[in-house]
Amino acid sequence: MGRFFRVWIAEIGCIALILMFSPSLSNAVRIKDITDIEGVRENHLVGYGLVIGLAGTGDGNKSEFTLQSMSSMLDKMGIKVAPDDIDVDNVAAVMVTADLPPFARSGTQIDAIVSSISDAESLYGGTLIFTPLKAANGEVYAVAQGPLVIGGFTAGGSQSSVQKNFPTVGRVIDGVMIEKEIPNCFSQKEILTIALHKPDFTTVRRVAEEINSVLYDHAATTPDAGTIHVKVPERYKEDLVRLVSIIEGLDVTTDSVAKVVINERTGTVIVGKNVRISTIAIAHGNLSVAINESRNVSQPLPFSRGETVVVPETDLSVKEDKSNLMLVESGVSIGELVRALNALGVSPRDLITIFQALRASGALLAELETI
Repeated sequence: MGRFFRVWIAEIGCIALILMFSPSLSNAVRIKDITDIEGVRENHLVGYGLVIGLAGTGDGNKSEFTLQSMSSMLDKMGIKVAPDDIDVDNVAAVMVTADLPPFARSGTQIDAIVSSISDAESLYGGTLIFTPLKAANGEVYAVAQGPLVIGGFTAGGSQSSVQKNFPTVGRVIDGVMIEKEIPNCFSQKEILTIALHKPDFTTVRRVAEEINSVLYDHAATTPDAGTIHVKVPERYKEDLVRLVSIIEGLDVTTDSVAKVVINERTGTVIVGKNVRISTIAIAHGNLSVAINESRNVSQPLPFSRGETVVVPETDLSVKEDKSNLMLVESGVSIGELVRALNALGVSPRDLITIFQALRASGALLAELETI
């Protein structure tokens, strides 16, 4: 029994070492998180509607299309009212948007986003009335109606006001009822097309190899850097959902180009793990110029018939920070590069200048992207 436990513990130790040092396992991600399956996507819906029941924070009489919408709505209900006779302080014209999920069925309820398109101050306390939602083909697939949930507020008086978040945008929780289904022949597919979020030749090859290692019949092929075609095996043709579930749960190690992303507006610098530089010496110092200007009054002596004048005085100082020369060896890792730059005491905005200089010198072995 003791020998059995010693062998078992030794095996567990070997497995732990493999998990610790295996790059394919430590950096692995699910195929589900880096790909999309052709035909499985959302569809955008949009509609024009009215929000009623506002406490005087609506569009007002200056919004002509809101007046026309109210008149048209009342006319359909058998009430004849001219647009000029309507007061719409408690009504707001809005655009309603929603995303129709894939495989959604009639009767499914989803959320909708309601946004003011006129002069409404707030949609707080309002109710969206019956609004048809159309897809890009112009057909109605859902209708929206219900009370709004607002994530902000506004309050104030004649001289000051306070506002939190955006009170002119709200959400109708489960307020969209799907009325029409989008035709789908997913279960009849003989070839699954899987698309990478970010095309990469190395990553797409690894995805195909991982799929083939599970299906055992070389079903996955890669026509380009962003697409994998999977021929549905005979045993999965009646259970395509199970096949997709198996593929999505597989782990692969992604690859990407070496890249440095900088944002000069915010001073943000993002350095990828594959970034390398050639052997180079770096020195970085700041030059600051301070100009202090003051005005003094020159008062003439008594009975000298002189004039009182203002005499400007300028104090100019120039300061340059001292910086040591730092040697960085060729092919260092991102960790070593960060330690070297930190040793120079550079700020994020200084890093932007340094990386731009590295690129200009040809020492930066990575892509530099400015956003």
